[in-house]
Amino acid sequence: MKSLILPVALTAGLLSPASLQAQEGPWMVRLRAVSLQPADKSDAASGLPADAIHVSSKTIPEVDFSYFFSPNLAAELVLTVPQKHDVTLSGTKIGTFKELPPTLTAQWHFLPARTVNPYVGAGLNLTLISDVKLAGGALDLDKSSVGLAAQAGVDFRVARNCFINLDVKYVQIRSDVKVAATGAKVTTVKVDPMLYGVGVGYRF
Repeated sequence: MKSLILPVALTAGLLSPASLQAQEGPWMVRLRAVSLQPADKSDAASGLPADAIHVSSKTIPEVDFSYFFSPNLAAELVLTVPQKHDVTLSGTKIGTFKELPPTLTAQWHFLPARTVNPYVGAGLNLTLISDVKLAGGALDLDKSSVGLAAQAGVDFRVARNCFINLDVKYVQIRSDVKVAATGAKVTTVKVDPMLYGVGVGYRF
């Protein structure tokens, strides 16, 4: 019996939260599939009712890199590829545009090294807008948007360094709609999407 005590104790120590945490590196990479759901808000303008402009929802790929400064505190950089959206005005398609929305958040992880580890985060988003084709070239958008971002999520440990991740984010993305020829403002579009993600993560 005594000969079994030491191996069992060593195994328990290796599987303890503190031991798992010590074996993990400061980096985590996650791959997510994200459903982007715009708020579809726009200001009223001359001859144009409020919320008449709609930006299409879509599912996008996402890769995220996190660095842990401590067991609880991390920074996450959220990246994807330029995404093309349809734009409709009162139900009629008027064109498309592309957006690239890198986001940086600071996160607080409540139960590091546990099987279930919820977290919250807040930070900033920079959206780069390109390839605007609206109303046959008559309308244009701002080239960039800077706004706040907030998130909440949870990591489920499925192996020593592997996780299943659920994540939800709110990102503030807004742009003036302008007359292309003169730059005169027509209205302001508030895309302000919610992003619902599911993916996998690896800590190293």
